[in-house]
Amino acid sequence: MRETTWSGRRAAGAGGQTRPVIDASSGRSARWESTHRRIFAAALRLFQEHGFDAVGVSQIAAEAGVSVPTFYAHYPSKEHVVMRMATPAQTAAVLAAQPAELPLGQRIRRAALATVGGGLGEDEEDFTARWQVIASTPALRHRAAEFERATAAMVLEHLSATTGRPIGPTDTVVAGAYLSAYTAGLLAWADCRGERPIVACVEEAFDALEDAWSTLSDPGSAAPPR
Repeated sequence: MRETTWSGRRAAGAGGQTRPVIDASSGRSARWESTHRRIFAAALRLFQEHGFDAVGVSQIAAEAGVSVPTFYAHYPSKEHVVMRMATPAQTAAVLAAQPAELPLGQRIRRAALATVGGGLGEDEEDFTARWQVIASTPALRHRAAEFERATAAMVLEHLSATTGRPIGPTDTVVAGAYLSAYTAGLLAWADCRGERPIVACVEEAFDALEDAWSTLSDPGSAAPPR
């Protein structure tokens, strides 16, 4: 989901990294945030101009006016400038806000749509630029799929913790499928360079998943787990 929680939007400082706890009275917090933002902006600018694969960490550092060690103090890799992983707490919070009586798939869908439709957790231009870099880079598209699987695992952990029951195969398939659809919707939105509303792209991806599930279901069977 977006930067409030899942695979897209930030819950904290620019560029998708949680800012460290620093004594604000010393002024270091503001300086850290300023440097973090400068690295983020420089990296995005270079990725847009030259492509993600053609840009190295040393180029980003030079563009931002920082040392390479300083870059790594802010981001583990150049990939982490444009991609982020939600924390278990963030994932649990966005799911907990959905009605507990809903099937898992519908809780994920509602959480995703509430996130993308509820305002940005970061500058809209930054979010759009980041996802366009991801969409235009095969390796990052692949990594987005890895991130969605990790997020699905967090969803299942939350489900187990809140229901007290073991996770079954259906839960695993449903969580994975809905997170995959969510990522597909974000990539479709990025591929069209934001010309379509993001909510429409994500809804379309969920609808496609649910339509496919219905088609595969045997006549007379229970409704697909959504």
